[in-house]
This record gives sequence, C-alpha cells and structure tokens, in this order.
Amino acid sequence: MSKRDLKKYLQELNKVKLEEQLVDIYEKFKEVKTYYDFVFNPNENNLVKDAKSKITYEYYPIKGKRPKMRRSVAQKFIKHFILLGVDIFMIADVMLYTIEIAQTFSSERVVKQELFFKSMLTSFQQTVSFLIKNGILNEFHSRVTAIKEATINQNWPNQSEFTAVVERLEY
Repeated sequence: MSKRDLKKYLQELNKVKLEEQLVDIYEKFKEVKTYYDFVFNPNENNLVKDAKSKITYEYYPIKGKRPKMRRSVAQKFIKHFILLGVDIFMIADVMLYTIEIAQTFSSERVVKQELFFKSMLTSFQQTVSFLIKNGILNEFHSRVTAIKEATINQNWPNQSEFTAVVERLEY
C-alpha cells in the first residue's frame, strides 16, 4: 500500500474506528508501543543512563563473568535512539562513551583480539561522521582528540588510523 492510499483510507475512517486501529496496533507491535511510550514520555536521560549501564556491563560484568566486549550492544542502542529521534547530543554522547569505556578497559587489561581494535576504529569513524553530519563536532572535539590520544598512549596497533581521522578534521 502506498502512502497516498494509506492517507485516503485513514480519511475514510471515523474517529472511533481510527482510535480502535491505533490501540490495536499499539498492543500488537512492540515497536509502535516503544515509539508512543517515548513520544508521550521522552525521558531521554533515563534511556541514555540505561544504555551506558548496559554498555559498561559488556566490559565490566557483575559477579566475575568474562567480559564480552561486544560493540553490537552499543550499536543497537545508537540505532534505536536515532529511530526514536533522541537528541543528537545524547546520541553523540553514547557513541563517544562506547569508545571511551572500551579504552578504559584496554588500559587496565591486555586486549589481544585484533577485531576489538578494528571495531573501535569503525565506531570512531562512524562517530566522527555523525558529529560532522549533525554539525556538532566542535562541541565534542576535545573528547574526539582524547580518544585519539588514548590510542597513542595505549599503543593500539591502529593508532595511526585514529590519528589520520583526527588530522583530516583539522584541515
């Protein structure tokens, strides 16, 4: 069904039928419920706090479990926040936090998986692109630079690639 056909169909419905359909959709589809819950109570701070907590748990699990260090957990939150329309500054904060917590972890423990460093570089590149695209790079430039510096201080194998990303910003 095209958007035009949908609009025509919705115009034909009376208010009661339209309300019934919306309630039915709200009950049947989790995504619709999540969307409306956010629209009517956009508590972005709690969403971000919860996301950061779960991202931290990937590196510092409770009860001595082994850290999973999955970048995908953070990526799901970021994608979800973008779909909901969460404030871009909060999304950027979560994106940077993801890399920062990974760097904190790698400063305390030796990480041997090459994939870890590669995925952090990908996250960094995506974050910088997001910041540029939304015109908020200046507000987060110090954190971006600090991430680059941490890769140098921790002697990450791909530190030159992080440096190259930041150097491109300065020209």
